[in-house]
Amino acid sequence: MNEPAPGRWPRVVVAGGGAAGFFAAIAAAESCPAADVTLLEKTPHLLAKVRISGGGRCNVTHACFDARELATRYPRGGRALIGPLTRFGSSETIEWFQSRGVALKTEADGRMFPVSDSSQSIIDCLNGAAERAGVKIRVGVGVDSAVRTASGEFALALNDGLTITCDRFLWAAGGCRPGLHPAVELGHTLVAPVPSLFTFQIEEPWLKTLPGVAVDPVKVSVATAKRTEIGPLLITHGGVSGPVVLRLSAWGARELHKVGYRFDIDVNWLASASHEEVMREIQHRRVTSGAQTVLRARWSPLPARLWEQLVALAGIAPDVRWSKLSRDAGVRLATFLTKTTLAVSGKSTNKEEFVTCGGIPLDEVHFKTMGSRLVPGLYFAGEALDIDGITGGFNFQSAWTTGWTAGRAMVGVG
Repeated sequence: MNEPAPGRWPRVVVAGGGAAGFFAAIAAAESCPAADVTLLEKTPHLLAKVRISGGGRCNVTHACFDARELATRYPRGGRALIGPLTRFGSSETIEWFQSRGVALKTEADGRMFPVSDSSQSIIDCLNGAAERAGVKIRVGVGVDSAVRTASGEFALALNDGLTITCDRFLWAAGGCRPGLHPAVELGHTLVAPVPSLFTFQIEEPWLKTLPGVAVDPVKVSVATAKRTEIGPLLITHGGVSGPVVLRLSAWGARELHKVGYRFDIDVNWLASASHEEVMREIQHRRVTSGAQTVLRARWSPLPARLWEQLVALAGIAPDVRWSKLSRDAGVRLATFLTKTTLAVSGKSTNKEEFVTCGGIPLDEVHFKTMGSRLVPGLYFAGEALDIDGITGGFNFQSAWTTGWTAGRAMVGVG
């Protein structure tokens, strides 16, 4: 590792004012108060994703306290994260914020939010910690290029025309193209970023009549990605969303990118029921509910509006009673209930909450320190790495974990 001159404390520069970069700067400054720590954010806005995540509530982490179990929530990078999560996982995150006056609460699905239900609580906490620790923050200033000097320092060319030097350089910004990436200039490679955590656009006319309809649980399969997920689904004006869709988009990010986001999904609206089980239930209804119309005798727990569309898709007239339902019509209904095939024609993402898979390859990083294996004094955290999690607080936990690890390592604290 390049060392500062004798008698001088390390000069640290962090590029990226998101969750990972901010946390790393705080960890460095708190661990070594004498260090000179500067945080640079290219845009005018610090902690932008923190502000809008979780509908403005900020899904800080997830109530999963075993590092190996927690690591299974990362389509890419989970194995590498086990060690860091053991040292700074969900429990440590909760304690970190709690000790600084921000209590977290756990929702039924395990997601954890500030008790205030406001992301501003997290932002104020981080800003306060950075100020107390003496972190120097500059917004609207980004790193355009980086070189390592003969003395082992980093010379960083900034977008304001200035050049600054430092002993330790942390890259915590995501979304860069290979030709414009300071780490690539320094000798690293880059796994090209592609979108993760996106919703599916579907042009099916009947589906467009159901915006706002939610079904929980459903089973959705994507043959292209060889993946099936069960969970809540939300029908939107443009297609389908909800946790089950977001998980599929995360696990299948690369495969779905390769096919241009045009693929089929199969939806089992009853989640666990098979076609054969539904056929038996239809026969049971012929006997026990024969006088009722199929349309009015809704299949619980499906929402009424969705049930009406599925009955119509099966070609069943509104006045047909269960006792008069033909076998062919019953087969069609059972098929739509357990395997509705929908053609996906694209994706939609929230630009502010945009998550990618891709970044610095994991085999180029020491995960005990988040330091480069190729360039002494260079570190990585957060979305800069080829790590991404499913929805539910896992991406923020990765940011806190890698930021904390890198921040302490940069000032010589293990």
